[in-house]
Amino acid sequence: MRTTLDIDDLLLQQAKQLAAREHTTLTRLIEEGLAARLRHADRPPAAPTRLRLPVFAGNGGLQPGIKDTRSQQAILDALDEQDSVRDGAR
Repeated sequence: MRTTLDIDDLLLQQAKQLAAREHTTLTRLIEEGLAARLRHADRPPAAPTRLRLPVFAGNGGLQPGIKDTRSQQAILDALDEQDSVRDGAR
């Protein structure tokens, strides 16, 4: 079937160059692209993959000095204390 299409000039130029490199016609290149797009459209959308978060499975519990795990400040304070103890041991 014959039809008329409005195609962006740069896109048409690139398509013609690709067709020449692949020793095929512009018509065949457009047919292949359209067929590939239609095959993709028929597929059901992929289910989103669930992100698995790392979980600590070791022993030891909380570091000394952390009194409230819900408080970011308590955790930062405990880290500061740990750093100062480490720096003092040098």
